[in-house]
Amino acid sequence: MASLTYELTLAGLAVGSAAALTGIGLIVTYRATGVLNLSHGAVAMICAYVLRQLVVVWGWPLPAGALVTLLVVAPGIGLVLDVGVFRPLARREAGPARTLVASIGVFVLLVGAAVLLWGPGARDDVPVLLGDDPWAQLGAVVALACLVGAVTRWTRFGRELRAVVDNRPLAVLSGIDADRVAAAGWAFGSFTAGLTGVLLAPYVRLDPYGMPLLVVEVIAVAVIARMRSLPVAVLAALALGVAQAQLTRLHPEGWAGPLVQAVGANLFVVALLVAALVLPGIGGRGRDALPPPVRPGRVPGAWWLVVGVLFLLPLGFAGADLHTAIQVPALAVILLSLVVVAGRGGQIALGQAAYAGLGALFTALLTARGVPGLLALALAVPLVAAAGLLTAWPAIRRHGLALALVTLATGVAVSRFVLVQPYATAGLSLGRPAGFGGDRAFYALELLVLAGCLALVAALRRGRTGRALAALRDHEPGAEAAGVAVPGLKLLAFVLGAALAALGGGLLGMGLRAFDPEAYDPVRGLLWFAAVMVLGADSLLTPLAAAALLTTLDAGAYAGTAALALGLLATLTGRIPPLTDLLPREARPPADAEAPAHATRGRPGRAGVPEDRTRAHRPAAAHATRERPGRAAGPEDRTRARPPGVARAPAPPAPVPRLHAHALTLTHPGGVTALDRVTLDLVPSRITALVGPNGAGKSTLFDCLAGTLRPREGRITLDGADITHRSAYARTRLGIARTFQRLAVFPSLTVEENVRLGEEQGHVRTDPAAVERSLRLLGLAGSVRHATAADLPTGTLRRVELARALAGQPHTLLLDEPAAGLDAAETAALARVLAALAADGLTVLVVEHDPDLVAGIAHTVHTMEGGRIVS
Repeated sequence: MASLTYELTLAGLAVGSAAALTGIGLIVTYRATGVLNLSHGAVAMICAYVLRQLVVVWGWPLPAGALVTLLVVAPGIGLVLDVGVFRPLARREAGPARTLVASIGVFVLLVGAAVLLWGPGARDDVPVLLGDDPWAQLGAVVALACLVGAVTRWTRFGRELRAVVDNRPLAVLSGIDADRVAAAGWAFGSFTAGLTGVLLAPYVRLDPYGMPLLVVEVIAVAVIARMRSLPVAVLAALALGVAQAQLTRLHPEGWAGPLVQAVGANLFVVALLVAALVLPGIGGRGRDALPPPVRPGRVPGAWWLVVGVLFLLPLGFAGADLHTAIQVPALAVILLSLVVVAGRGGQIALGQAAYAGLGALFTALLTARGVPGLLALALAVPLVAAAGLLTAWPAIRRHGLALALVTLATGVAVSRFVLVQPYATAGLSLGRPAGFGGDRAFYALELLVLAGCLALVAALRRGRTGRALAALRDHEPGAEAAGVAVPGLKLLAFVLGAALAALGGGLLGMGLRAFDPEAYDPVRGLLWFAAVMVLGADSLLTPLAAAALLTTLDAGAYAGTAALALGLLATLTGRIPPLTDLLPREARPPADAEAPAHATRGRPGRAGVPEDRTRAHRPAAAHATRERPGRAAGPEDRTRARPPGVARAPAPPAPVPRLHAHALTLTHPGGVTALDRVTLDLVPSRITALVGPNGAGKSTLFDCLAGTLRPREGRITLDGADITHRSAYARTRLGIARTFQRLAVFPSLTVEENVRLGEEQGHVRTDPAAVERSLRLLGLAGSVRHATAADLPTGTLRRVELARALAGQPHTLLLDEPAAGLDAAETAALARVLAALAADGLTVLVVEHDPDLVAGIAHTVHTMEGGRIVS
């Protein structure tokens, strides 16, 4: 028994050593470049193939082949990736989402290249580099980790690396060559990937799909180390490797036996899933979602006519066997799920292949029990949607890179523990529904289902849910501030995406007349994601074009062509737009032709309040009682406060709720006290201003009031009700609206859609006229209302953001530096609008650095310093 334990420990140390190398390479690359390199496994696979080619095929001595592979080929791949792919993205200041898409493109590109060069089959003749002694591998890993730690801590390059990690722009200003640091990081990361590949290849299946996915699984050790600590990564890798080896000794009987064996063989997958869900995530909230489309707009109807004819052609010109064409509509339905989740919702979802596989599996299981084919498919869709709900629930609080890891881990876990396990899939077959056994009939059925799914998604995109999803994608904190219930909306997107993927997966299995787990492999899911991103994630044409492209290229004589082509395009993300954005778009109708007859036309881009406006915005507020400091205001004061042409809105009868902060205390990580027992009372019909130097705590107090931050101590009440733990969107629906210091508009939506979102999600959602009032109040009722927000100047966008906040008819308005980026005329116009709003009963809090604006509008001014209100 002791001998077995020792042997298993040695085997575990060998696997753990290779995993530790992966962790070291990923951490160094991430710290030097900020890129989560999902292509690490593909680089490892290429290097293993290169060593085999040199030694086995060309007859080189093993030492010479290893030196060339590890010291020339592997670092060379890293330098090519840096110069050709990631350095241009860094110079364009592309966000983490774009770099992640590029790394997925590299993954797909290298997999396609390997398939083209060496074929899709597995190889079992890879040379062994360090022999069978795991202690040699462990010694190499520990030595490498110590070397990296010493270089990082005690050399000039290490100091430069830490400076670039802490603040890249500041490091560049200090004279550090950040490009050189990044190039070194990429070269070293690729070296470790190559070493991982040549060490693992003799003991695992070397093929273009298996090894890259295996290395992706051991990303768990880098996630456990939070992409920072090399010792933690090494220890976690060794512990997981040994534990996985020891679990092979367990052979429980009964239903738990196969599951325990599956866990024992895939412990790194379990660790990746748990680490991605439980540990603090990498990336940042609101800055690493997928980007909005470059050219939003409707596709002309002529294009849809052409696409429809092309999809109908196989019915008329192909023979009786439509084996290849049958796969296209089913795959298009699967890819349509990515349009909902990633394209419209902006979420990095890498696990859709798992939901497609579950759809096919549940359909097969139900038909095996005698359920008719179409009914089985109809029942499988809600079952997978429920599974999507369960898997999405713990993931929706994640953002960007962390969400990508969670969805990838989910997809890998479903594949490893369900789709490829004999206890779940043994003996399954999948036939076609009665009456649709022929290829033509089944293809026609697929087209009907695809058309229905396209109509469903098109209706969703046009409605309020579609606008809310676009807002979530464009600016998540801004969407919350507009009143969008972000967690629920994310759940809806993931559940709908899972349902569509399940429907497409079931159709794909029926079309192929078999349940094939390889058709839903996680690597294939990455290929699907890359295809959607390359062609345009927010276009309904994309799933159709991508499905046709993927199926046609893969059916050709050269396997891997689709992956090669799409991977190459994905690596160029940020430099070329999505291909569907290059198509001509349907021109918007003239603004005056669509505007209601009573709507006033304002000149686009003009600062201030239109002269011909006849009615002011009417907030859901109490009686209008503007007071000057020190005395009560009479009717004549309120009249003078209103801009010319703005009539006073009728005063609603209900009293205005009063927002109060009591003894708020908040300490940032590191012990810095941002708020020290701050108490603030906001009075209705008055403008309260917060002033003070940078770092005084103004923005922190503002964010606590808005619900973005939670104080450690103290209470925030609204008319006596404690709302301290209410979310930002819940406070918006309670009537507390806000704007941001950095603009929080939604660039893919028009001005009117931005404002309409505030009305649909805000405090009062039963007054459609609120949109028109807000547009007119802020001078946006003319043709500018139909302009896309991405095309407008800062001054106009400030008015758009304020109009969106007012469209929900709040009683309290929180403004964070509303004059930032405005010229003198625009600032004066803003002052007149705010004065009118306060005169009509709105409670206004302004955090502002412009002393003239504060002096001109504020009734009460509080000065903050050192986290306290000092006056």
